[in-house]
Amino acid sequence: TWHLKKIPQIVSERTFSLESPKFEAKTNLELNSVCGIECQRKLPLPSLSDLKDLLSYETVFENGTRTLTEVNVLGLVLDPARNTTTRRATRKKRQIYGTDSRFSIYDKRFMTNFPFNTAVKISTGCSGILISPKHVLTAAHCLHNGKDYVKGSKRLRVGLMKTKSRGDGRKRKGARRNSIPSFQWTRVKSTHIPKGWFKGVSGDIALDYDYAVLELKRPHKRKYMELGISPTIKMMPRSMIHFSGFDNDRSGQLVYRFCSISDESNDLFYQYCDAEPGSTGSGIYLRLKEPNKKKWKRKIIAVYSGHQWVDVNGEQQDYNVAVRITPLKYAQICFWIHGNDENCTQG
Repeated sequence: TWHLKKIPQIVSERTFSLESPKFEAKTNLELNSVCGIECQRKLPLPSLSDLKDLLSYETVFENGTRTLTEVNVLGLVLDPARNTTTRRATRKKRQIYGTDSRFSIYDKRFMTNFPFNTAVKISTGCSGILISPKHVLTAAHCLHNGKDYVKGSKRLRVGLMKTKSRGDGRKRKGARRNSIPSFQWTRVKSTHIPKGWFKGVSGDIALDYDYAVLELKRPHKRKYMELGISPTIKMMPRSMIHFSGFDNDRSGQLVYRFCSISDESNDLFYQYCDAEPGSTGSGIYLRLKEPNKKKWKRKIIAVYSGHQWVDVNGEQQDYNVAVRITPLKYAQICFWIHGNDENCTQG
């Protein structure tokens, strides 16, 4: 069941103008020197003043101007528990783990319907997911390398799926027509990235803040997926997660996969979902029951950060990593969508 939680408030305190970005960074979909499982165990929990700094955010507008908004966090109860992770046996493998368990979605009936139609393509080469009539959730490193915005983010666009059929147009009676996605491209009006993504860039990059929200110039009329608070592994049916994106090795295809989570920290999921670059930024979701109802509902609980080399027991090992939607991140993303905190009290 989805458990309702009282959400802390993120409120804007001051907004400053900054110099326009250079937009000179190269897009890198595979990050190295990442603070992994062992590193996460040693990190102290951030204080309230740390969180205010980490959750402050930059906004880049379509015309290239940039602002920094400082925030305050209200109603937060700090958890005294350490930033622990669940220990499991470690494995050393690649992005595709054993048999490739990904599904390419060809059937138009699936591709144009929920939840698959919420997947979008980002013009920098990543994926994302629709979270409101005007907003898309993706990974921060698709737009920014920690020091500067990537080249392609200056004229950022989002591709919403439409379908075209394969074949010569003649259809045999009873035959199923396969479709491949083509895209209706929409300009991005503004981009929000948490300041936590810029922190500690000279040393290990912490993935906890590898998420960003794009505001579209024009609203779409499609069904989008709501945000949910990420439950712990124990509270998920079979610890199973799902996501769809546009993997580089399957050009022109929407690729769906599901798998179980292997490890978790307060902010990250570590898993072995089969995925290739291009699916980075996809919204990870699961389906749980609505409180006091018999209805099931899918919600986004994490953002797929991609294939990462992380430090495990003193060795470099690889995982596919996702950034969890915690109550604080829910409050921040909800604030970005609505422009106030009144609509974000319950998650």
